[in-house]
Formats: sequence, C-alpha cells, structure tokens
Amino acid sequence: MVVACTTIIPARGRAQDLRRPPDGMRQRVRQVLVIALPIIGGMTSQNILNLVDTAMVGSLGDEALAAVGTGSFANFLAMAFITGLSAGVQTIASRRMGEGRDAETAVSLNGALLIALLIGLPLSIVLLQLVPYVFPVLNPDPAVVEQGVPYLQARVLAMVAVGMNFSFRGYWNGVNLSQLYLRTLLVMHAANILLNWVLIFGHLGAPAMGAVGAGVASAIATYVGTGYYFLLGLRHARKGGFLRKLPDADGMRTIGRLALPNAFQQLFFAAGFNVLFWIIAHTDVADQAHATAEVAAANVVLNVTLVSVLPGLGLGLAAASLVGQALGRSDPEDAKAWGWDVVRIGAAVMTVLGLPMLLFPDLILGVFLHEADTLELARGPLRLVGATIGVDAVGMVLMNALIGAGASRASMVVSIATQWLLFLPVAYLLGPGLGLGLMAIWTAQVSYRGLTALIFAHLWKQGRWMSIKV
Repeated sequence: MVVACTTIIPARGRAQDLRRPPDGMRQRVRQVLVIALPIIGGMTSQNILNLVDTAMVGSLGDEALAAVGTGSFANFLAMAFITGLSAGVQTIASRRMGEGRDAETAVSLNGALLIALLIGLPLSIVLLQLVPYVFPVLNPDPAVVEQGVPYLQARVLAMVAVGMNFSFRGYWNGVNLSQLYLRTLLVMHAANILLNWVLIFGHLGAPAMGAVGAGVASAIATYVGTGYYFLLGLRHARKGGFLRKLPDADGMRTIGRLALPNAFQQLFFAAGFNVLFWIIAHTDVADQAHATAEVAAANVVLNVTLVSVLPGLGLGLAAASLVGQALGRSDPEDAKAWGWDVVRIGAAVMTVLGLPMLLFPDLILGVFLHEADTLELARGPLRLVGATIGVDAVGMVLMNALIGAGASRASMVVSIATQWLLFLPVAYLLGPGLGLGLMAIWTAQVSYRGLTALIFAHLWKQGRWMSIKV
C-alpha cells in the first residue's frame, strides 16, 4: 500500500498534480484512494493496535479489561480538545494548496505545534493530579479503579505529543502526503507492541506491570511518533514553511476559529463515550460483577467496531482535503461533487467490512473475551453494528467534508446535539432507568448515528458551506 502511494506522490511536485479536478468517475475514485488509502491504513493500524492491547490485557481478566477500556475512553476525553488542532491545520493547508500558495502550507502547522505545547503541558500536569478522584466516578468497582488509575495517569502524560501528532496528521492529509502519516503510525505502533510485550508481562528483565504497563507503553510510543514526525517535517515540509515562521495574528485566529469548534466537538464526543461507560457500569447496580462484564463487553465491541468505522473516517479526511482544495481553486460545484463521490465509496467499503461482524460475531469476539457470559452480552450489539455501519459512513464522510469546507461550527452543533440531547438521555432511560441492558443501549446508539447521517446529508445538499472563507 505504501509503495503504491509513494509512486504516485513521492514529493510535492507530484502532489501538485492532484489539484486539478480529474475527468471521469474512475479517475475521481483513483484520486480519492490515493489520498485515503494511507489514511485508512494508518487508522486501521491504530485499531489493530487497540485490538492487540485488548487481547493482551484480556488475558489478565475482566477487571483489567474494564480498567483499560474505561481508562482508554477517559484518555480519549482528556486528549479530545487538543486533537481539534488537526482539523484547523488540514483545512488551511488544503485551501492554501488549492490556491497555489505552496510556501505557506506549513505555516498553520507551526502555529498548531506551539499551541499544542502551551496547552498540553500544563493540562497534562493538572490531569495527572485529578485522575485518582475522577476515575472512581466512571467505574465504582475497586478492582477496576486500582488498575485503571495508574494506567490513565501514564496516558495523560503524552498530551503534548498527542496534540503535535494530530497537527502533523492534519498537515500531511491536507497536502496529499498522507503516506507519511501512515509511515509514522507504523513506526509508533511497532514500538507500542514491543513495549506492551515487555511491560505488561515483564519480559527482557522488566517488571510485569499488567494493565499499567499498557499505559506506559502507549505514552512512550506516542513520543516516538512525535520525534519521527519532526524528522519527516524537516525533510518534506521545509519548502512549505515548516519551522520557518509562525502565523500572524490573523492566521492564529483562523486556526482557532477552525480548530475550536472541532475541539469542542471531539471533547463532547469523547465525554459522551465516558458517560456511556458510566451508564453501562450503573445499569445493574445490584450485581456489580454483571455490570463489570457489560463494561468489558462494551469495550470489546467498541474496539472491534472502530476497525471498520475508522476506514470510513479516513475517507472522510480525504474528502476534507479534496473539498478544501476545490474551494481553493474557486470551484464549489466540484467540492460538492467530491462529498457525494466519497460517500458512495465509503458506504460500499464499510458495508463490506461490517459483514463479518454480522455473520461471524463469535469468531471475532472469542479472540478477546474468554468468559462465556461476557461474550453472550457482546454478540447482539456487534451484529447490530455490522448491519448498520454502511449508513454510519455517510455521516462520517460528510461531517469531515463540512469541516474541510470550513463549516466546523455546523458540524459541532449537529454532533453535540444528537449525542447529548438525544442518545445519552435515551441510553440512561433504557439502561439504569428500565434495566433493559446492553442490547437496548446499542440499538439507541446505531439509531442516533443514522439520524446524524441524515442531517449531515441535508446540510451538504443545502450548500451554505460553499461561501465560507478561510
């Protein structure tokens, strides 16, 4: 995959060829895949890593699995705000590329890296102190808390690196060099898997740290990725202004205007996952063991789902770049066509990826769940996801296309409103309120995602985003 993409766009000279709108559907599909395949490969590798983590920790029992699952989504919440920088960088870089202002494509990246340092460092120190007080609120099981607190503390220490890594991701995707994003993730994940093996189980003379070792390994590997990104930036982005100058005041405001709505969207989306885990953990307060099993089952279902969902998100990021470049060429109709073209590709790809979840759930779940009752809890939700994931692709692609057009605020409003005003109240009613269990909660989950897809399709068809200036 990497070789094929590199032969098409090995350097900026070839990447510039992708600015011109291609003729014919076959050429348009090829252009989408040139940008999207490395992104999909990188995101798939991220989720394969999550599954490897889950499989390694799963051998330690339900308590460890619930600790890592709760801690992972709490970390997702902690990092969510700073990851919004990626959308701002990608939108600006793709627009400048479409405008032919090549020497300015990396200026927004420089500003985002500085913001990641100034926000991430103090925030990680504050969160490190808060974790012991917050984690028991998310999961009341003492055995889960004992392992989850140090796991999450290790993860939050990587906040600066996460912010910088997402900023680099936005830049590479925005200028059609997404294969560099894939290359970095492969380096980072290889380091993470090796460190997991060493620190979780105590190989090569290291102490056996269990679930905590998984958190330490992830934090170290994240910084490895940051260092590699800087090396690639010096090689591939210097002509775009990398580390040469910072944005002026207007440029920093533009980064903020584009990044903040996406940051809040990511923050509330991540917070919603943590509320969801809290809801599941409190569905059966009379039987804590059953509640912990439901949390463990939900963790596995979500991680398996993300293997299929994130390729759709990768196509959405490709759509964001193509839309931004088309708008930079002052061709809004082509930008609109790109959104629908990528939707067709995404829906088809994700429907196919959902079939194994629908048809062979036990074969997939059995890799991660070793308790028969826990596997039984996870089977129905996984089948439901497999049956509906193609519809979810529509929402993911068009949400990112809107962000690429500069309509971050509209994307934020739709995402937050449907999740917080609709899904989470219904999930609470079905779970702790009526005691209907995990399957009922997951039915509400896929229903709200389908509604979100319909709303984004309506906004894209309206076309108000065409007039946004970046």
